[in-house]
Amino acid sequence: MATLYPSSPPAPPTTAPATRVAIVGGGASGVLTAVNLLSAAGSEGLSVTIHEASGIVGRGIAYGTSDPRHLLNVRARHMSAWPDVPSDLLEWAARTGRDIDPQGFLPRRDYAAYLQDTLASVADHRLSVRAGRVDDIVPLPEGGYELYSAGAVSVADAVVLAYGNQEPRDLVVDGDTLPAAPWHLPNPWDLAGLHLLPGDATAVVVGTGLTAIDTTITFLEEHASRRVVMTSRHGLLPFPHVGQQSTAWVSPPVETPATADALAAFFREQVAAAEARGVDWRAVVDGLRPQTQAIWQGMSLDERRRFLATHARFWEVRRHRMAPEVAKRLEDYQAEGRLVVLSGGIARVVDRGRRCDVHIGQVGAPVPADVLVNCTGPSSDITRSSDPLLLALRERGLAAPDTLHLGLATTADGALLDPDGRVVPGLYAVGPPRKGVLWESTAIPEIRGQAAEVARAQIAGVVRR
Repeated sequence: MATLYPSSPPAPPTTAPATRVAIVGGGASGVLTAVNLLSAAGSEGLSVTIHEASGIVGRGIAYGTSDPRHLLNVRARHMSAWPDVPSDLLEWAARTGRDIDPQGFLPRRDYAAYLQDTLASVADHRLSVRAGRVDDIVPLPEGGYELYSAGAVSVADAVVLAYGNQEPRDLVVDGDTLPAAPWHLPNPWDLAGLHLLPGDATAVVVGTGLTAIDTTITFLEEHASRRVVMTSRHGLLPFPHVGQQSTAWVSPPVETPATADALAAFFREQVAAAEARGVDWRAVVDGLRPQTQAIWQGMSLDERRRFLATHARFWEVRRHRMAPEVAKRLEDYQAEGRLVVLSGGIARVVDRGRRCDVHIGQVGAPVPADVLVNCTGPSSDITRSSDPLLLALRERGLAAPDTLHLGLATTADGALLDPDGRVVPGLYAVGPPRKGVLWESTAIPEIRGQAAEVARAQIAGVVRR
């Protein structure tokens, strides 16, 4: 149970402008929120504090890697911090001597540097960065909040939760949570744990998404004798981007409310229509993107569940694609016999001390492994989170899970909802925590739009009931 600091009931909503804004999280979501707040007209009287556990902004989980082989999975031309200046990232790359191919895929660490430079370009006396993890947020009787972080207390009129993706959920095999063990790596970004393994080690990577691919590249590139077995329920890898995709495809508006199966049929029809005109299916996926949030919000709860259970993985491997260079690496690993991808997931794990035997799906013989890496994706259900801040927010009645437990319950424009569905004055969310409400809420184009929206609300002094 979280240790809560004393609090008083929050004051009623007011329309007074928030002059002190705290941002919890200094990754992409937090930096883009700060950039929008500091650069907006009318923000001269605003103060912005970014609370970042590491004290280093711009990285987060997504861009914290130092491995230059970890590439963005979106072309550079779509990754500008400014929606109205699409060339900004490319101009920054040219100024700093980096690749300026608009169709290219920059290293993730370069994008972290871009976010840092973008923030620096608008930063002044109004911005401060505090190192330390926020573990409680306490409403004040007169309105606003106290934030408790690393033994220090600060006060804000409004708080933006921009904590990004959480660490992966615990691996459960045959009904039991995997124990702590020398061979168990529960956090895929613990690169030190991978570096220390023998040069001829075998890794079982649980998951076949983009994080699993980054982990595999780091592990195999260090030593030519290493081997990886990747596995997930479906065994599906993300599809690659094609070399120079320039053809657009505009799908007709999807009628809402729609069913999950009807959406899948609509997508297949659009792909067939595009291919008949010589247009690759990837353009259809990209053409549907502007409609995605509206489609999701127009679906009933049962249809959203149907989509998640039946169609989500098949959509995600097409929507969240990998760079061509990354796909080529994986092909080479497979041709060399160093990488095997299996469906079925983990059926059983036998502890052998410093190693383990991993039984995968219906495969007969177990895989002897030096390490089993959890790359199943971020944990999104806040009711199962051990994060002290999320525990405190729930216990205080300041936050609740969305109906699908994909993140936080919020309004469509990011204001937090309490367990009774009422708006919590002065609390907002940006980025991955809004996935349950918007579905498309983890990529830079959507995050920068949310950041701008929340910034406008603060500058205008809007507090919604």
